[in-house]
Amino acid sequence: MMQKEAMIQKSTIELPIKSQTNELKKFKNVKKMLVPYLLLFPAFSIVMLFIVYPIVTTVIRSFQDGQTKAFTLANYQYFLTDPIQQTNLMYTLKIVIITVVLSLFFGYILALYIRFSTSKISKIVSSLNLLPRFIPGLVAVYSVIMVIRDSGVVNRVSKLFGMDIKLGWMFNETGIIIMNLWFNIPFVSLLILASLSAIQRSSIEAAKDIGANPWVIFQKIIFPVTKKEILVAMTFVFMGNVGSFTTPFLMGGNHPKMLGISLYDQFNSYMDYERTAALSVIMFLICFFSAGFYIVSNMKKKY
Repeated sequence: MMQKEAMIQKSTIELPIKSQTNELKKFKNVKKMLVPYLLLFPAFSIVMLFIVYPIVTTVIRSFQDGQTKAFTLANYQYFLTDPIQQTNLMYTLKIVIITVVLSLFFGYILALYIRFSTSKISKIVSSLNLLPRFIPGLVAVYSVIMVIRDSGVVNRVSKLFGMDIKLGWMFNETGIIIMNLWFNIPFVSLLILASLSAIQRSSIEAAKDIGANPWVIFQKIIFPVTKKEILVAMTFVFMGNVGSFTTPFLMGGNHPKMLGISLYDQFNSYMDYERTAALSVIMFLICFFSAGFYIVSNMKKKY
């Protein structure tokens, strides 16, 4: 009897201990599950507060009437049907497409020269290629303006030789494109250089030994390695210039205007915040199309 009573007392003591250990295990499991979410919460909150919330409110406001706040498509109709705004849209796309094409062309050639040339000049060019990354955009624009404007450095130097050269690149699309190239050619060349570094010189020499000409080497060895970086460069140059402000504000004319300046006018001059929101959404959709093209191209490669 004494043994039975002792066993009963032991079991009654062990039951609460087991229940406590089970509760501790459950608490530890819950803690392990919650820790990653707690670590992500600050970043998630910042994204929701400063990215998602402004986008959602902008989209909602773009469909509101400025006076009654009722649902309307008039804000979008204004930018898609008004002749001046249509001209601004086409003007922006024209400048951006030209910038993308020329940046890719000259940036690619520059990257090839830096990667495969063994001369001292190529090393100097490689160092100078990094310089625009460390110059503030506003300083760069003003520096170029001092050179190319009608009374700038080019004009003053030409007068020393009895000429009066005025380039006429200010307050039109030519000056904006030149300035865009100044920013984007080094950026594109750095992207292409990253992929070209994977190509060994021995591969080029081996191709030459079996009779491959430069075009075949480029087509079969170099271009396939750089296709992904070309798409990346196209996407970022396109998106970076659709909404550009500093260069067109300082070097562009009064009409037509790029979308970044038109957005500034709607917000600051006309204080039409609903139209400002609509133009923001239009610019976002244009950039989204460019990003979507890049994503679809990558998916085709994978699948």
